[in-house]
Amino acid sequence: MKDSEILEAMESKNAIKFKEQLYRLIISQLFYDGFQSMAVSLSSAVQAHPACPPSDRLNHIVSLGLQHEHTLKKPLNKVEMMLGPGLDLEYETDVQTSAPEPALYETAYVTSHKAQCRSGAFSPDGQLVATGSVDASIKILDVDRMLAKSSPDGEMATDQQGHPVIRTLYDHVEEVTCLEFHPRDAILASGSRDCTVKLFDFSKAAAKKAFKTLSDSDQIRCMAFHPTGDYLVVGTNQPVVRLYDTNTAQCYVCSFPSQYHTNAITSLKYSFDGKLYVSGSRDGSIKLWDGVSSKCVGTISQAHDGAEVGSVTFSRSGKYVLSSGTDSSVKLWELSSLRCIIAYTGAGTMGKQEHRAQALFNHSEDFVMFPDEATTSLCCWDARTAQRKQLLSLGHNGAVRYIVHAPSTAAFLTCSDDYRARFWYRRNPH
Repeated sequence: MKDSEILEAMESKNAIKFKEQLYRLIISQLFYDGFQSMAVSLSSAVQAHPACPPSDRLNHIVSLGLQHEHTLKKPLNKVEMMLGPGLDLEYETDVQTSAPEPALYETAYVTSHKAQCRSGAFSPDGQLVATGSVDASIKILDVDRMLAKSSPDGEMATDQQGHPVIRTLYDHVEEVTCLEFHPRDAILASGSRDCTVKLFDFSKAAAKKAFKTLSDSDQIRCMAFHPTGDYLVVGTNQPVVRLYDTNTAQCYVCSFPSQYHTNAITSLKYSFDGKLYVSGSRDGSIKLWDGVSSKCVGTISQAHDGAEVGSVTFSRSGKYVLSSGTDSSVKLWELSSLRCIIAYTGAGTMGKQEHRAQALFNHSEDFVMFPDEATTSLCCWDARTAQRKQLLSLGHNGAVRYIVHAPSTAAFLTCSDDYRARFWYRRNPH
């Protein structure tokens, strides 16, 4: 046995030992506090031997731990100071949220395409949105102009600021299936059924065509930029994730075929630090990949009981992945154990979904959102407790095919088969 394997075995053995000790402390505390039946039930479930006597020791340990816990917490970064600490169940679960419930958002603007609208994206600063359609067109809209248009004196404000649609791009010949803004530069990437990814420089008003095209052998389904913008992971109808160098257009794939998915890739996202990326597939599995080597470092098989995985996304902390499936379930996975620790239930009670949908966090990660296909309404839960929140009617006359939340404000975008994209916003209540 290698040294690393011995060390891993010892750590695993110690973890089991600590867990047994924890259960014994819980049982003793329950006996001490007078919850005999619960103590007996837990003792039987974990097969505690020898029997645990009543003891107040756990109470003392917890009080000492809470006194010192603040020294373990890392200081908040700029994003966390602005948006809150985000989802981190290792620490306080009793978090007070100042973010508005998504049910309080209102439609601020509606834009139309000539065919179904099935893709959308926010720029990293939240100032722009992009929408893509089956008609092969892409629109880029200015958020401030959309808000001005919907304000009480909207028409006058629009005359002063200009029309919300600042760019219309035509360079694909088939449906635009996915859109991603570059994390640093004025570049929009678009994927299409025409088997290409195109990069547009939208800083130039006259540039209607892409300045770079990445050609693939299959239809593009999903993609995600590395936080530096130097790499783009791309998913197609093939089971192999492609990693493109955006500067050289060189394509890389994992060199271990045994680690591939067995069906089309449906969703891709990088972690916020770029150390990992995650993929979901029609084969029902979720895979975690090393951001440098592109080796698979973890697989969650049958993540949604065999149903197709519709979406995957990281929490800001990188400790969790939120996923949705065509079984209309939404799950939060702890990456350190690859366990589902929260299931957000109650959406899609009308039966199996026909289309993939996205589960997503709001900007503060206090809420989890998911569009219900049957009712065309938005389901929402408390991210920490999975408590159901108020439904929001999304006002579309067709299935909502894509939903994306703004990175740092109370706003989201819905794209629908009714040819329309709706921009939702929560204005500060007066």
